[in-house]
Amino acid sequence: MGRAFEFRKARKMKRWSAMSKAFTRIGKDIVMAVKEGGPDPDSNSRLRAVIQNAKAVNMPKDNVERAIKRASDKSLGEYKEVLFEGYAPHGIAILVETATDNNTRTVANIRSYFNKCNGSLGTSGSVEFMFDHTCNFRISGEGIDPEELELEMIDFGAEEVFVDDDGILIYAPFESFGAIQKELENREIEILSSGFERIPQITKQLTVEESEDVEKLLEKIEEDDDVQNVYHTMQE
Repeated sequence: MGRAFEFRKARKMKRWSAMSKAFTRIGKDIVMAVKEGGPDPDSNSRLRAVIQNAKAVNMPKDNVERAIKRASDKSLGEYKEVLFEGYAPHGIAILVETATDNNTRTVANIRSYFNKCNGSLGTSGSVEFMFDHTCNFRISGEGIDPEELELEMIDFGAEEVFVDDDGILIYAPFESFGAIQKELENREIEILSSGFERIPQITKQLTVEESEDVEKLLEKIEEDDDVQNVYHTMQE
């Protein structure tokens, strides 16, 4: 198994830990998808992907439809995706993905979390290079040979295919998302969920006490409503 498998296993219990937070994240994803490609999922591949993710976390259909309708309102402000980079204590690199309608507020909040926890907010490009930007798809494993699927999907950019309790996982570079999504849909393979992740190229092992220092910062960042995802180089 490769790095994607190990990364997935380590993060599995932490991701979407609070259901209300998951709904908030997906609500913002819906707004951004509709603003970008319109409210019809048949012609908007990004919106189709978000709706699949909403189903995966049992978000009520009414919530999804309400978010799409709300996003279609031209008077609604747009969310902007902003990436923050910095260091936690003990040399741990951190990437923070946000979706914000008020960048001034978000910058001030993220900077304050780093400052309060003895970290430092860096400049653009200061740590992003330490992470591989990947896309992933989860499909049902029923009736599918994962080894055969991996060989077939290599042509569309897939780098790693493995099986876990959630089904078959396909990992590929960020740029391959559209090609793999299209091929799975052409084959009428149901996509249960999909998304993007940043996998650290190298991780650093800390003592229990040092890990607690980093966790304090991570918790503060993750509690912020503008934050979508947080990635770091601490070994879990």
